[in-house]
Amino acid sequence: MTLDRLRALLDAFATLRIAVVGDFCLDRYLEIDALHQEISIETGLPVFKVQRVRSQPGAAGTVLNNLVALGVGTVFPVGFCGDDGEGYELERALRLTERVDTSHFLRTPDRRTFTYCKPLLLTPGELPRELNRLDSKNWTPTPECLSLAMAKTTRDLAAQVDAVAVMDQVDIPGTGVVTTAVLETLHALSKSRPVVVDSRSGLAGFPPVIFKLNRTELNTLAGLPQDTGRGGLSAALEAVALRNGAPAFVTLAEEGILGALPGLPAQWVPSLGLRGPIDIVGAGDSVTAALTAALAAGATLGEAMELAMLAASVTVHQIGTTGIAEAGALLAVAQLGQAQ
Repeated sequence: MTLDRLRALLDAFATLRIAVVGDFCLDRYLEIDALHQEISIETGLPVFKVQRVRSQPGAAGTVLNNLVALGVGTVFPVGFCGDDGEGYELERALRLTERVDTSHFLRTPDRRTFTYCKPLLLTPGELPRELNRLDSKNWTPTPECLSLAMAKTTRDLAAQVDAVAVMDQVDIPGTGVVTTAVLETLHALSKSRPVVVDSRSGLAGFPPVIFKLNRTELNTLAGLPQDTGRGGLSAALEAVALRNGAPAFVTLAEEGILGALPGLPAQWVPSLGLRGPIDIVGAGDSVTAALTAALAAGATLGEAMELAMLAASVTVHQIGTTGIAEAGALLAVAQLGQAQ
């Protein structure tokens, strides 16, 4: 892809309206000063001194953050939070994000806010080190009334959006936003616009939309050994695309990405070289965002994958945070690559 074509795609993003349907969580970072610790008199355990707390939307919120960073005109979060302090923080973070319409994001007393609390140890002269994460999740099925409300608000957006990105982040299917009722609605929407889905628990049982998987998820879905090579993965991905009647993608970490259109051979795009220390948190979500925006803007399969690899390269070089890929950074990396 030429730099001119990349600029044209990025410019086209400004006219797009994209919904992000899924499990929005609060990413709460606790920045700990490693030089100032004490021992608790009561427990005898070390006490960490939190010098700063920063919160941002995570999970589906990371996909949203990346769409905004890529310059998408309007992004609609479709999900819910609890009627609690974490929910207040999450809603506030969403509202403060430029070009985000929160009118389809619901607050409910029937769920707690999905939260990743991430203690981050900061030592001068060293890279930030994340300690044991503290998670708050829902472990019971999403109430039917809330599931139907999510399906309805997703349907209501149909005439307003050019594409939909879906992030199913929960450990137990049916305990988050992406319930059976929501999946049925997404299937209907996929007839007239790109619907790109990613799921932490795998995509078995999902309707035939655009699948974005990682190597482990594709091997599990296809019943293949986890050491399957690129040739076997290509064949499995081609079968997924043909069965779904839609494009399919599989990320291969440092090996790049494969994509397939129904009835055609899979295409491969390599990842970009490393430019320093890396942190892979958020890389998959930046790929989901880039693929969704690119396909909505009319990119070819290969162009969408090249753009996704640029986004991943930008994201993995952001240390100690859930990275995002800004449009300007993609251009800078692409220019660097062409200059080498």
